[in-house]
Amino acid sequence: MEDRLHMGNGLIPEKIVSVLLRETALRELFEQQQDGRRIEAERHSEPTEPRDSPQPPRKSSLHLEQQHMDGHHLHLSSCHECLELENSTILSVKCASAENIPDLPDDEEESGRRNASGKPPNLLVFTGGCEEQFQKIRSLLEECVDTERYAIYHLRPQQALSEPWLENTLLLVLATDETLTPQLQLRFLSYLSHGGKLLGLSSSLCPAGLTLQPRDAQNDRICSLTFSRSDSTELQLSVLSSGSVYERDGAGGGEVELWGQISARDEPEMAIVRVTHGEDSGEAILCQVRLETAPDAHDAQGSAGFSELKMSNGRRYEVLTEILTSLGLSCELSQVPPHSPIYLLSTDTVRDTFLRWLQEQAGGSGGVLRSAAGVLKVVWAGDEPPDLCEGEQVLHTEPPQSFSEHFSLQMYRQHLQTQRLGRTVLYADVTSSTMSMLDGLMSQSPQETGLIAIAARQTQGKGRGGNAWLSPLGCAMFTLHLQLSVDSRLGQRIPFLQHLAALAVVESVRTLPGYEDVDLRLKWPNDIYYSNLMKLGGVLVNSTVTGRTFSLLIGCGFNVSNSNPTVCINDLVLQQNREHGLGLDVLASDQLIARSVTLLERFVSDFQLRGPQALLQLYYSRWVHSGTRVRLWSEDGPEAQVLGLDENGFLQVRTGDQVVSVQPDGNSFDMLRNLVVTKTR
Repeated sequence: MEDRLHMGNGLIPEKIVSVLLRETALRELFEQQQDGRRIEAERHSEPTEPRDSPQPPRKSSLHLEQQHMDGHHLHLSSCHECLELENSTILSVKCASAENIPDLPDDEEESGRRNASGKPPNLLVFTGGCEEQFQKIRSLLEECVDTERYAIYHLRPQQALSEPWLENTLLLVLATDETLTPQLQLRFLSYLSHGGKLLGLSSSLCPAGLTLQPRDAQNDRICSLTFSRSDSTELQLSVLSSGSVYERDGAGGGEVELWGQISARDEPEMAIVRVTHGEDSGEAILCQVRLETAPDAHDAQGSAGFSELKMSNGRRYEVLTEILTSLGLSCELSQVPPHSPIYLLSTDTVRDTFLRWLQEQAGGSGGVLRSAAGVLKVVWAGDEPPDLCEGEQVLHTEPPQSFSEHFSLQMYRQHLQTQRLGRTVLYADVTSSTMSMLDGLMSQSPQETGLIAIAARQTQGKGRGGNAWLSPLGCAMFTLHLQLSVDSRLGQRIPFLQHLAALAVVESVRTLPGYEDVDLRLKWPNDIYYSNLMKLGGVLVNSTVTGRTFSLLIGCGFNVSNSNPTVCINDLVLQQNREHGLGLDVLASDQLIARSVTLLERFVSDFQLRGPQALLQLYYSRWVHSGTRVRLWSEDGPEAQVLGLDENGFLQVRTGDQVVSVQPDGNSFDMLRNLVVTKTR
């Protein structure tokens, strides 16, 4: 095409660049063309000025040289100005591509800053080009905000200097402590001046009204942060310093609000600030503490530093959530994930026994099981899945070859070494709770089937006393069905069962070769702890009695790989590797569930043979209360010393000359205040 097109002045174009224009741009070009025709008509009706006479400046959004623009409606790739225009156009189109920032602003923006395409608004993350840092920040944002509403993209340095993203960004996150170039500083400040919202995480950006002062000795050191919430209350937490602080600029500028200060020196210094420049301008929240950094990111902190930062990790997320909410983002889930199908899995021939029992229960009602927990529709081998109404779930007796990416039946089988428990599995990726899966009808299944319910996510997990149990991906969750004779040793001391189940979880890790020093502990009555610092799991036992038999549902949930916002087992494994130069593998939920069930069956058998003494020594070696002095029921209550468990599994304490047993139902142990308190519901 280039060699066939000729200009009136004899020039030949070397290259033609095609550019897609939106309706607004086309309208603007059309109006400019009409103006040009009117000017041209006026020019013919007036005396022609010499070519070397001064020309009035021409308005152009590109600010190109006037002598180049006059008389030429087609620009060529052989001249300097057109090369610049071509390069900037190509870069703009590249930055606006679907692979990068897909939603350029439409002619009329919908309410809520959603584009006409229906895609969510963009959160752009600038890390100075570091892909690893971007992945960390994206994961952090995905843990804090409603990912159904926003799309997160990496804004690279060359893209940041191009035009399209400015009007199509709900939030810009600066997450690099490298010094920004003057061009980038100007670009980001321009975004702010046009109403943009910005979050600075250890960034060198410093708007008018502030100066950034180095504190090199504090860089990556633990400091105490005091954060002011929106309700004027304060939150105290331990964080890492960036090595800089803010000071107010006496020359003036924007309005600066102090949101957080650190106490690493003699006087508090500004670490988190909010900066605005008038009502119509943007808003920036700038942080010089490393809210973006996980507690295990720095090896130099050691075990004590890791523990201190982990204990503040939940509050770190609370600060981040409050900041993001103030910047206009939604940090609440827009919807609860729908329940997934339930699959019947089995490790041996007990599957046939369970299927016969299931046929007896559901055969006469068209494959429908009804209980207080809801409606379950059974799909037999070869049947088509039925239509489901709200509150109904489906049970497939023949699962597909690949039924979940979150559970490996092969791994479970490999580590399950039981005679009966856990050999028939009901598995769901998402369910209300594993306790609900077995509650009601399923709890009456034959004991020899060893029924267990396992889920990757629970939407309504249950804890002791009716507490909700947050159960995201990475948490091991199961409910096990067990029957005991009322007249048996354990049947006479049912409170011990929760202690045995919690001990089985701890030992499932600490009996693995190389994992003996992973600091998992037990807290009375039913909690699994990291040292004596943080809870990472718990046990709940529900029981019913039919004749002389207890029907028991043992529910358990513990954090395996879900590191945030609290702590998980793999955090402790990786900390062992860092401190001692080990190469321990991280552990999997299906592996530890199988090991926990195996050990629980062994502990129940030992208890039935020899009573409490069979396991108390091991239990005491793992619990956090030996020799602890506590107050009973209130801070003004009587002081007591913890002795251990009595013959029924209750907490035994000595107060004065009296020995008192405290039942687990209705009471809880407050670790922070060393109180045995009445549980509020």
